[in-house]
Order: sequence, then C-alpha cells, then structure tokens
Amino acid sequence: MKIITDKQEALELIKKEPSILLLCSDELKNDKDFVLEAVKQNGWALEFASEELQADREVVLTAVKQNCRALQYASDKLKNDKEVVMVAVKQNGNALDYASEKLGADKEMVLAAVMQNGTALCYASDELRNDKEVVMVAVRQNGKALEWASDELRNNIDIVLEAVRQDGWFLKYASKDLQNAIEKFNELTLK
Repeated sequence: MKIITDKQEALELIKKEPSILLLCSDELKNDKDFVLEAVKQNGWALEFASEELQADREVVLTAVKQNCRALQYASDKLKNDKEVVMVAVKQNGNALDYASEKLGADKEMVLAAVMQNGTALCYASDELRNDKEVVMVAVRQNGKALEWASDELRNNIDIVLEAVRQDGWFLKYASKDLQNAIEKFNELTLK
C-alpha cells in the first residue's frame, strides 16, 4: 500500500473518503494546516489525525462543526470542553454520547441535546433522567424519550401523557402502575 505524501492529492481523495488520511504519511497526519483543511471537507477525517491534533481545540472544533459525530475522535479533554460539545449537540443531540460523563450531567448541555433530539436523554446522567424539566423537554421533542426517564418520572402522568399524545405506542415505557391505571380508566370510559 502506497503512503500518500502529497497534500493536494490527499485533500482531493479525502473529499470522497475521509479514511484516506489513514494512508497519509505521519508528517501529513500531524500537519495542522493540512488536517484543518481535511476536517473542513470531512469531519470524519479527525479519526485518522495524529493524537496531538485530536487534542487541538481548533482542529476538533472545525471537525465537529463539519460533522458533529467527529467528537468521538476528540481527546478526552476536548470531550469535556463545553463549547466544543455544545456545537456538536446542537447539530445532533445524540452527539452527547461522545461527551464526557461530567457534561452528560450538565443540565444546560443535556437540555440543548434533548431539545435537538429527545432520545439523547439516554446519554444523560441518572440525576438528569430524574429531572422533570429535562425529561419533559425530551418527551415533547420525541415521546420515545420516556424509555430513558427515571422510574419515578415514568410514573408521572404529565410526562407519560405528553409522550402518549405523540404516539399511544409510547405507553409501553410508562410504569406498570400507570399503564394499569390508564387501562382501567379506558375500560371505565368505554362502558
């Protein structure tokens, strides 16, 4: 397999296939200007950049702006950088999956994520899965988020009704007690 050493050739190939960076010389993988250009074209190229550049805030921010899922290839330090992660979760709430545990417990971060995609609640801390405000925002965005709410909130009629208004199928995520109560109520009202 030929190692690519020519910047222009590599940049043309990266447009079509970000993994081409894997075939580039170590010198290119560690060339900040080159990698910046590569991640501007395709954020996934961050996966094949040098560790040093995966820890470079400018490079990672550029990659994440191009493709939020590039966050998974950022250094642990940058997965804990609130600005970098916020850029990602505002594009796709599920990018919260790649954030640090600390940011998965940050209410502002989780709210931004679930506003974009309610099912991102599955990546939130247990504490925030039990936060009525966070869960209500998540369920309003996508009723399926009820699946990841705390047991306590899956027994909350307001939360459950919000989910069920979107699709009755989501009742399956409510607590058994609440499912039984709703079923009994339906039986009584249908008589």
